[in-house]
Amino acid sequence: MGVTGPPGPVMDRDEVDRALARLGAEHKAVEDSLLALQDHAGRRLLEGAELTGTTKDRWATTERTISLLWTYFDAYTTALNEAREVRARRRWPGRDDLAELTERLRGESVTVSGTGSLAERFTLERLVERMNELYASSLDMVVTADAVWSALPARIDLLAAELRRTRSLAHSVGVRPGEHPAGDDLEDITHELAALRERVVTDPLAFWRPAVGSSAPGGGRPDTDRYDRAARALEDVRREIEAVLQVRQDSEARLLRLRDVLSRADRTLAEAREARGEVLAKIAASEVPVVGGPPTALQERLAIAAEHRRHARWHRLSPLLESLEQEAEEELLRAREQLTAVTAPLAVRAELRGRLDAYRAKVARHGLAEDPLLIERYDVARRMLWSAPCDLRAAEQAVLRYQRAAAEALSGPGPAEYRGDR
Repeated sequence: MGVTGPPGPVMDRDEVDRALARLGAEHKAVEDSLLALQDHAGRRLLEGAELTGTTKDRWATTERTISLLWTYFDAYTTALNEAREVRARRRWPGRDDLAELTERLRGESVTVSGTGSLAERFTLERLVERMNELYASSLDMVVTADAVWSALPARIDLLAAELRRTRSLAHSVGVRPGEHPAGDDLEDITHELAALRERVVTDPLAFWRPAVGSSAPGGGRPDTDRYDRAARALEDVRREIEAVLQVRQDSEARLLRLRDVLSRADRTLAEAREARGEVLAKIAASEVPVVGGPPTALQERLAIAAEHRRHARWHRLSPLLESLEQEAEEELLRAREQLTAVTAPLAVRAELRGRLDAYRAKVARHGLAEDPLLIERYDVARRMLWSAPCDLRAAEQAVLRYQRAAAEALSGPGPAEYRGDR
């Protein structure tokens, strides 16, 4: 829609003809706009929909506005036709005709009946401006509703189809409402999508986010926050269902691995218990930790997992396998730590034996192997380390005494002089 030219004094014939031509073009533009609005797909949808909320209120206002638009247009058409009739009286209009035409074309010559006894007077220019304003607000409402309807319902339907496929897949692996959290989530998403679609269809304007600073009709975008949340929730559930499906495929191998890990933990604990008895028999004055029993609780849960697999209860097997795998690895680690703690005294004895023999070999390389003091101290340390039970503290002191004697012999005078000093 456009606007007419500015008002002025009495117009001459050329000015009148130009104004009528301009008003005629204006009339055609207004008529085309109104007809396009009348045929707009969004308008037809609005007329046939059962609306609620904001959309219902705004559409009621818009319908009145569109009706008023046609009333204004009819008044505009009548005023334009009357002006054309006055102009058509004479090829060369006189001053009275030009004054009348000036009043019709530039004065407040258009009267539009309003509500009750009220009436509005307009110049043709102001009437066009008013129609432009009403048209813009009406078009904004229609375009906005149509944009939401074009964007959201189809996407919701696609997501609902994906939801149905996911529900069918979930059902095949035993994921159902009340039995598995993912089944409850699917139920919630189903209700949310149904409510969302109903709200979008009946109140599309509730899902419109206007563009900041935009005055153009339909400026903004559909608000997809609720849809996006539902889509993300469905994606999370879909991944969980896929994990359950994966459990169905590899559960046998995972159960075999679990049995192997628990068996290794059991063997390690048995080795630790056997080693503890050896330590208690061979090492004196040593605190040896108590070794725990076999992981019977885990074995019982492993049996439950196998039962779930036999009865295809994949949704229960999935979380149980995950926790069992973690706890079985922890149990094997604890068994290894207990074995290390139990055998620590034997490791200390082995280290002392190795240190003693290493110093003896060093002494022999320097020709001091027959030194009486070194022989005496070596024999004392060796008897302690190779006897049972072995007193580790006393044996360690004996090894240190031998080390000191060997160090003094290696750093002092020759063997004869050293023996004399003894």
